[in-house]
Amino acid sequence: MTAEAKRAAFQELPFYSPQGQEVALFENAYQHQLPVLIKGPTGCGKTRFIRHMAARLGRPLYTVACHDDLTAADLIGRHLIGDGTTYWADGPLTRAVREGAICYLDEVVEARKDTTVVLHPLSDDRRTLPIERTGEVLQAPPEFMLVVSYNPGYQNLLKGMKPSTRQRFVGMSFDYPRPETERQVVMGESGVKAATAERLVALARGLRALKDHDLEESASTRLLVYAGTLIKNGFDPVEACRAAIVEPLTDDPETADALMEVVCAVFG
Repeated sequence: MTAEAKRAAFQELPFYSPQGQEVALFENAYQHQLPVLIKGPTGCGKTRFIRHMAARLGRPLYTVACHDDLTAADLIGRHLIGDGTTYWADGPLTRAVREGAICYLDEVVEARKDTTVVLHPLSDDRRTLPIERTGEVLQAPPEFMLVVSYNPGYQNLLKGMKPSTRQRFVGMSFDYPRPETERQVVMGESGVKAATAERLVALARGLRALKDHDLEESASTRLLVYAGTLIKNGFDPVEACRAAIVEPLTDDPETADALMEVVCAVFG
């Protein structure tokens, strides 16, 4: 990538407000060809951070949303039939290796353990991807980077990352931003004024205090941005918070009513 292209890419960076040293750590890991593991709750900015860093580094990004039915073939590729012949189609992981891209596996613990084993030779000093069905062994170029993430709050004995896999990564933990940072994020993403962003952040802090009592998940920064977007476009703040924050957090009417009391206390 030329210097001019890099400058253009940097100007189009997805908005991201750093919380600490995560940008420097990610860049250092990239420069030294180290895979990265990111832990953090839903909606705290993990995916946005990866998009920001891919643009910052000028690398293509392949994102895979992991799930229970994800197979190794979904990552690596498979033979397909078309026009009366059989041909090989690369999966996203293989394409990322070939292109020297960043491959991001979101919520990697949701994938089956026999699937994540294919990451082992890519995430140690070999940096290779064996493709058993074709007999090919790809050597990852220096530009390739493997990044995985998960939410520790969802971990259990059946859905945890194997120690043999975890210990191949450089790890970083994310949490919801500090109030001043979160205000900047909400303003930057939704376009609301500072006073509205401050109220939304105050609301989130109030709702997060209830997490251990009535809610399985906290009010995420993402939901604050959604609410701010509705408000910015003329929606009533209380109803915007109901639609963008309260309804996604709970299906229980009594819990929803309790959350709306907090909303009304902030925006009423």
